[in-house]
Amino acid sequence: MTIDVGHKAPLFELPRDGGGSINLADLHGKPVVLYFYPKDDTSGCTVEAKDFSNLKAEFAKAGATVIGMSPDSAKSHAKFKAKHDLSVDLVADEERKTLEAYGVWVEKSMYGRKYMGVERSTFLIGADGKIAKVWRKVSVPGHATAVLEAVQAL
Repeated sequence: MTIDVGHKAPLFELPRDGGGSINLADLHGKPVVLYFYPKDDTSGCTVEAKDFSNLKAEFAKAGATVIGMSPDSAKSHAKFKAKHDLSVDLVADEERKTLEAYGVWVEKSMYGRKYMGVERSTFLIGADGKIAKVWRKVSVPGHATAVLEAVQAL
């Protein structure tokens, strides 16, 4: 099943950068931007994380929490966050259960080779816990701003 607008957001509790965990249920009642990215410290993922970090205050002003998720470890996330001075929370889904629940763990192809990986995607979860907007196969330039505009329109 594909998760789409109007569906209840799949819940998760996952380890985060810097220790502890983030439980989506604890954020009920306010919007959450959940963005999925393939790998820490790669060019597109770094630009995306910096863009969301640069707009974090604007997201907070709109009442939203921003969370990035990839299959990298919490330790990898902490190093990535420190290296690039990122301010958004990063959670680790090493078992890929949440990535699969959101339908972003997909077969990809590069240079004719097929492999499983994360399809860069963002889900805007409304205060009611339902998906308000979905961006799939995200192109990074301008994406964080477009997501912010959608949050502000809620």
